[in-house]
Amino acid sequence: MSKLKFKQLTNKTWKDFETLFGERGACGGCWCMSWRLRASEFEKQKGDGNKKAMRELVAKNTTIGIIAYHGKDAIGWCSVAPREDFIRLGNSRVLKPIDDKPVWSIVCFFITKEYRKQGLSSEIIKGAVEFCKKKKAAIVEGYPVEPYTENMPAAFAWTGFPNAFIKAGFKEVERRSKSRPIMRSYL
Repeated sequence: MSKLKFKQLTNKTWKDFETLFGERGACGGCWCMSWRLRASEFEKQKGDGNKKAMRELVAKNTTIGIIAYHGKDAIGWCSVAPREDFIRLGNSRVLKPIDDKPVWSIVCFFITKEYRKQGLSSEIIKGAVEFCKKKKAAIVEGYPVEPYTENMPAAFAWTGFPNAFIKAGFKEVERRSKSRPIMRSYL
């Protein structure tokens, strides 16, 4: 596969994001709002409400993430932004901050079905790291899930797997749960 290209989600790339996520909003009406909202608020606005909330963030020029392109086709997504933008990270005992250093967080991936299981996650992570460098970030964190089966359903792999982060140069720095390491890349 030729090298992927990456673009920030903006007003200009919204249509690509919308096409990539499809009618279901990637998975179950998420529209990549799960980490940005309290659980009750997320559930209440699943689907169109989450899409509208994401659209409003884009309209405000909020840094949300990057879209991966193969040629002209949007084939993947990575949610990456300053940690404080993700409410659920702040409320998590397992993923709470490990220190007081400013961090950018990679919290979510979505890859179209035709491109899954081809090793693209690590390439998208590398694209996210380059994006963070341009934004003057010093540390990027990821919160992958340890697979509990060889054929883990994609719906449960939306935070990525540790091996993809390792291939992208991340190191595990903390683990408060058997299935959730905190991994970092120092830029």
